[in-house]
Amino acid sequence: MSTTSEDVLVGVIGGSGLYDLDNLTFVKHVNPETPWGYPSSPITISSLPSGTRIAFLARHGAGHTLSPSAVPSRANIAALKSLGVRAVLAFSAVGSLREEMPPGTFALPTQIIDRTRGVRPASFFDASVVAHAAFGDPFANALVRWLAGPVRRALEDEGRGVKLVTDTCIVCMEGPQFSTRAESIMYRQWGGDLINMSVLPEAKLAREAEISYALIATVTDYDSWRPNSEVVTTAEVFKTLKANAVTSRHVAATILQELHEATLQGNILSEEVGSMQFAIMPRSEHQKQEDRDKLRYILPKYFSD
Repeated sequence: MSTTSEDVLVGVIGGSGLYDLDNLTFVKHVNPETPWGYPSSPITISSLPSGTRIAFLARHGAGHTLSPSAVPSRANIAALKSLGVRAVLAFSAVGSLREEMPPGTFALPTQIIDRTRGVRPASFFDASVVAHAAFGDPFANALVRWLAGPVRRALEDEGRGVKLVTDTCIVCMEGPQFSTRAESIMYRQWGGDLINMSVLPEAKLAREAEISYALIATVTDYDSWRPNSEVVTTAEVFKTLKANAVTSRHVAATILQELHEATLQGNILSEEVGSMQFAIMPRSEHQKQEDRDKLRYILPKYFSD
């Protein structure tokens, strides 16, 4: 595959505290209107020193105006896909359910437990066209494995002693309230290591759009499971959020050129490319053309007519 400096192959989604990236040259803002509406905020297109272009989207909007349940995830993923993005690196502030993952830890999850409550649209296929995407491995395994090395090197280079943990399971709860103590203890018993409010339906929609998706989870607190400790509060989260955001910017600035090149080569995209071909139920006379037209926006090769 050939590319030019105009191509945008990598998208970054910033979570709480991460509303922009450093060490990049601003190029322009774009705000695509998708069949599912506008994204959370205008997408910033910036260039690396090499000229490589990167797309950045603030998940919760400019100034953090959107709660997790209100994030227009379908529009976010569709807008990134419309720009040519093939790999998404998402950042999210999370709580820790494990003593050995203290605030300040960075993690690359490989599994998700879904505790959202059905109020968030979780599929592009919600009308007359039906599809059943494989989601046993909810993150792009090849991308996650690739990320471990560059992210760990970036953290070591920063010199703050931030630890990277891999192969973790993240619980996605509805919110916007934090967990009860009983819930937090239950999630630990289920095998959860981390907890947040944002990874779903983002990961599901990326899979349906055939985008490779990985999450860098940045721990801000211990949630509410620890006996004889205060429960998690926003004030406690903010103590660590700023430092984590600085480290996240350093990681992004360090690895984005390398991630673009790996995406260009295509090896880290092997699982997602073509994955929806046999997930979509065969066309019938009952499928509505307007539904197929919407899906063409994200999957043109399957809905070209």
